Amino acid sequence: MTAPHVSLTDPTHSSFLPPPDPVRSPVTGWTRAHWEALADRLLDGLLPYASRKLAQYRLPGRPGHAGSWSDGLEGYARSFLLAACRIAGSGGRVPPELIERYAAGLAAGTDPEGAERWPPIADRAQPMVEAASIAIALHETRPWIWDRLDDAVRQRVAAWLGGFVGARANDSNWRLFQVVTEEFLASVGAPHSRAEIDGGLARLEDWYRGDGWYTDGDGRKFDYYNGWALHLYPILWARIAGPRADASLTEVHRARLRAFLGTHQYFFGSDGAPVHQGRSLTYRYATAAPLWAGALADATPLPPGRTRRLASGALRHFTERGVPDERGLLTLGWYRPFLPVTQRYSGPASPYWASKAFLGLLLPAGHPVWTAPEEPGPVDTADAYLALPAPGWLLHSTAADGIVRLVNHGSDRLPPPPAEAEDSPHYAKFAYSSATAPDTPADGPATGPDSHLALLTADGTAASQRGRIHPLGAEGRRAASWHRAVLPGSDQGHRIETTSVVHGRWEIRVHRVEGPPGAVVREGGWALADDSGPLTEAAGPGWALARREADGLTSAVVALHGWEEPGADGPSHGAVVQARGANAYGEYSATPCLRLTGHPGRPHLLVTLVVLSADPVRPCDPEVLRARDGTRVTAAGAVVVRFPDGTEEEVPAGAGSG
Repeated sequence: MTAPHVSLTDPTHSSFLPPPDPVRSPVTGWTRAHWEALADRLLDGLLPYASRKLAQYRLPGRPGHAGSWSDGLEGYARSFLLAACRIAGSGGRVPPELIERYAAGLAAGTDPEGAERWPPIADRAQPMVEAASIAIALHETRPWIWDRLDDAVRQRVAAWLGGFVGARANDSNWRLFQVVTEEFLASVGAPHSRAEIDGGLARLEDWYRGDGWYTDGDGRKFDYYNGWALHLYPILWARIAGPRADASLTEVHRARLRAFLGTHQYFFGSDGAPVHQGRSLTYRYATAAPLWAGALADATPLPPGRTRRLASGALRHFTERGVPDERGLLTLGWYRPFLPVTQRYSGPASPYWASKAFLGLLLPAGHPVWTAPEEPGPVDTADAYLALPAPGWLLHSTAADGIVRLVNHGSDRLPPPPAEAEDSPHYAKFAYSSATAPDTPADGPATGPDSHLALLTADGTAASQRGRIHPLGAEGRRAASWHRAVLPGSDQGHRIETTSVVHGRWEIRVHRVEGPPGAVVREGGWALADDSGPLTEAAGPGWALARREADGLTSAVVALHGWEEPGADGPSHGAVVQARGANAYGEYSATPCLRLTGHPGRPHLLVTLVVLSADPVRPCDPEVLRARDGTRVTAAGAVVVRFPDGTEEEVPAGAGSG
């Protein structure tokens, strides 16, 4: 368990669900009937917020940067995608009013003189995003909606979608919105540009980095957009294009998705929680979308029972924690409303991109993904280690507590230089997990101290950023990178090179830190969060710890080398930084930290043991861990690290993972 949660027996949140099926689904208990029930709950929850002619859904909450007019369209388009999965997945055997509701919205939204008309599709405008959802939904529901529309309405819909022809999309996953929308236009004989379709698909080739991984535009932009956009839309494009699709290109996309899913399956904790990293996290269980895409396109290495276990696990994880809320709405947040996990473009209906998680309903009820017994996910059965050189990541998970940890030495979501470096808490951290979120305070510093090594100003009030990450490799159980730390108010940069080595629940970080004489250096472990009250904390010479009492989840940092103050016999005293209202996982959060108050002014070696664990058999005791330390530096400058179980590994002097 990663946070206090709502029981499935709580009538406030689960009375709409059927009983669990422990025979067919021995891990999650969830079946297709649960997915259909939750889809119905989400669609019903939107009705009170529908405009009179059903073309917009004006949900409560902070408007997105495109404004409330666009937000209303977003509510229609993203929920139409959910409705399409429900309608098509049941062969149209749904209450007729659901079909009529979205058909009426099409008529009103595309009426250029109507009070509920949609904003036009223009260069780099938000309606481009929503048009793609509408196009996909129209394709999947064609026998029940498009084919039954009045011809005048069909012409208006085609004209509105046709705003894409000749328009410029953002040079990112947005190019694929143009691809699927114009392919739908082609499928109904409406004006379109084959050159724009082909150009968008060709641009995708420029972003492929191997092993199933794309960057979302130029730079090192790796996150869940790989799954719920860059892999998903080519699969949906092929469904729309049918025989018009280039068979060889379609096979390339299928092969890449297959490779991606081979690693994506490792991103889910045993409780179903996805690793909390990247932007647009408020889409929540949209992380399941590529799992279903693999099944839809026969492009998955996963057994059907594992596909359902992972997807249902993610859906159940959030449902158990109050998602959707008591109104049946998806809010701007993670569990509860929490705006720091959103972006400027996130409007009140933005979370309904979660509809992509329901693409599995397009598969017939007799498909093996719905009938095969659930199979455990990777984290359920054994500890795992996975190096991902393309994004510069290292995954390590532990079966004893079901936690997945992502070590980040490659994704910063920055455009290539000379773009300025920025410090996003969802990209700049050294590590993310399925059981924690970074501290993301709404006010004050852009990022908290967790999973971060920083130079501090003399008064300790301002910290350097990690900013642009320069990967040095990821292989085996090791990954490395460097970044340039700049103290606030200074133009001088200081190189910090870090190598992470993982083993079980442990990560050892070897830092080679440049800095001005006397500078303060601070390193933070994982931020833990809870809603019930402040977390337990403890600290001593060279260590600090935070613990959540509800489930024993523990975050600790232990000084192994270089944290001794000048003239001192031992390392400085660790400390725990408490925060409130800064974490998506709970109101109260705490981060254990180490601090060096006097950088020598020359490259300095720091070695730290970082622990995140809820292992009930092997509780975390930093004093014991420190007593077992055998870290040493060789004459050649290499660092020999010793893990608490005695395992040793040598990190050579100089950069690199190997």
